[in-house]
Amino acid sequence: MQIPEPSPEHLWLSRLVGEWTIRGEYRMGPDQPTTETTGRESVRSLGKLWTIGEWFSGGDAAECDSIMTLGFDPRQDRFVGTFVTGAMTHLWPYVGTLDPESRRLTLDSEGPDFLGGKGMSRYQDIIEFQDDDHRTLTARVLGSDGEWRTFMTTHARRIRNDSNV
Repeated sequence: MQIPEPSPEHLWLSRLVGEWTIRGEYRMGPDQPTTETTGRESVRSLGKLWTIGEWFSGGDAAECDSIMTLGFDPRQDRFVGTFVTGAMTHLWPYVGTLDPESRRLTLDSEGPDFLGGKGMSRYQDIIEFQDDDHRTLTARVLGSDGEWRTFMTTHARRIRNDSNV
């Protein structure tokens, strides 16, 4: 089997590779307090077709490690991946698309309803590059009224090693 050449979508994902500091906040429900979170993320390549991001959080939140895998499947013409965290038993599968300006990757998933309902809800994680060294991650859930509600926003800033410049 011949290894496929990376597509422009794979090259977009390679922008995630590196070491990042994370700062953000989340709110798990309308009557829940806002909690700040800080941490770091280490993203590496798996070949030229996948990225693996490990997030080590801290701050006011309990220590929680998570892993995000992302790739692009040309047969589906979609980004694909997964998210797992040590704080949940659910495996979050991703299917996503890139906006026409190639700045924003919207990843759709389905998971347990955190808004008090039973069953599953639709979620989106949106990765948006502000520039090569600053990106945001916005997590939102689709409410029963059909409106998306943001419950987490984080800012990731690339850690630069000046000795390598």
